Amino acid sequence: MKAILFVGHGSRDQEGNKQVREFIDAMRRTWDDSILVEPCFLEFERPSVNQGIEVCVEKGADHIVVIPIMLLQAGHSKIHIPAAIDEAKKKYPFVQFTYGRPIGIHEETFEILKTRLAEIGENLDCPEEDTAVLLLGRGGSDPDANSDLYKIARLLWEKTNYKIVEPAFMGVTTPLVNEGIERCLKLGAKKVIILPYFLFTGILIKRLEEMMVPFQNQYSNIEFKLAGYFGYHPKLQTILIDRVEEAIGDEVKMNCDTCQYRLNVMEHVHHHHHDHDHEHHEHHHHHHDHHHNQEVQKAGDGR
Repeated sequence: MKAILFVGHGSRDQEGNKQVREFIDAMRRTWDDSILVEPCFLEFERPSVNQGIEVCVEKGADHIVVIPIMLLQAGHSKIHIPAAIDEAKKKYPFVQFTYGRPIGIHEETFEILKTRLAEIGENLDCPEEDTAVLLLGRGGSDPDANSDLYKIARLLWEKTNYKIVEPAFMGVTTPLVNEGIERCLKLGAKKVIILPYFLFTGILIKRLEEMMVPFQNQYSNIEFKLAGYFGYHPKLQTILIDRVEEAIGDEVKMNCDTCQYRLNVMEHVHHHHHDHDHEHHEHHHHHHDHHHNQEVQKAGDGR
């Protein structure tokens, strides 16, 4: 029997955890009853990843597809979940595990962000001249995840007619929200839309809502708008269902496998391919250790 184990981040905020559970319940209807669909969480909430795997095995699963409900590749998806899977492989040698990838940069990501802008009355084809969008990520110690937010900001700029789309972060790394606002103003913005790139509500979203009044007081001649967080959206189901299907079909592609340039170049350099691959993996392992140390140092930041 196949099981799909969705891994939510988990929050100190119970409302956020409830949203994750409801979201997974809503997706359950996608697959027939012969496939088990279970939730688990990385922190602050039970069942843990290990407990989630245990539940699947107890219910008779012999193939578990693990899918992270996370926006970007970072310490959790690169280190913590694989570690739990490795542990489970030793414990349940008769079970097959397939690890899917996070949401990442998916076409529908931009449709969701555009919906969030339209909901607050923005005209995406013809926005007001001096409007800036501040795409706000959580921020972390993984350069890969932080740089992906920059990529998403750029792609959002490509797909809308805003002249200014700037990335910023809630914590851990810079530019922080107030620095992001300053950048928008220096670029001539008279109106700043804060667009939170967060999956579900939680401590940080609630903190952001409280920050809006002080921003408005501090910059009285600038109009501020807070868009809804990424979160619940039928297209988020589409993305995650894609992640499940590619995992079940055993076609999981990591960041570098989906790069158009690499795919094109690879046709010409196939004979070098194996050496490159070996080095590539070595390089990644080194990278993970380095980031893991940083993650550990900074693991105290708030959710």
